[in-house]
Amino acid sequence: MFMLSGPQRKAPSRRRADAPMPLVAVEGACASLKLAGVHVTALPCGGLWLAESRTLIVSDLHLEKASSFARRGQMLPPYDTRATLSRLEAAMKTQGAARVVSLGDSFHDVGGPDRMDDADRERLKSLVTAVEWVWIEGNHDPEIPDALGGVVTDEIVIDALTLRHAPKRNAAPGEIAGHLHPCAKVFGRGRSVRARCFATDGARLVMPAYGAFTGG
Repeated sequence: MFMLSGPQRKAPSRRRADAPMPLVAVEGACASLKLAGVHVTALPCGGLWLAESRTLIVSDLHLEKASSFARRGQMLPPYDTRATLSRLEAAMKTQGAARVVSLGDSFHDVGGPDRMDDADRERLKSLVTAVEWVWIEGNHDPEIPDALGGVVTDEIVIDALTLRHAPKRNAAPGEIAGHLHPCAKVFGRGRSVRARCFATDGARLVMPAYGAFTGG
């Protein structure tokens, strides 16, 4: 487990010569590890970066969540889609992504694309057309409109990694999934910090939710 937070200082530690190496290597605000033999880097924004294939993986954007809640009478600030797209666009530019894979629940419900503000819809379309874009089907958004572009599938294999929305029981090593919105609470020095996190056992990994209004 490693949390999404700012830059972290490495605490001094002692390790026996025969002790295993730590699972996660923290460099600045990023964390790198090997998953099924493939180097992956967890980014502080909540994305996962595959440098060799220049692939940015995000999960559970839940675009238009605020407008969905508003339809049921629970008013939230209507800026979640814009904030999520801004963070996604910044990550794409910073990493120089050639491919983006969105691991399902990209929209909060099937009506989300129709409720999008025109400017947000055009911005999303420009991001999709700028790279090779793959939509993974989720339980919240089983249908992605063709007008948004990209390729829609239930899962995709990249090198030794299998990317899907929900984790499967007894899945082979190399599975990367979302859906569960992992979150962790860490205590120390008389206070606690709760944040979205990546969860992994070194063989499989569950992504944090990327959406601005999607917690753990």
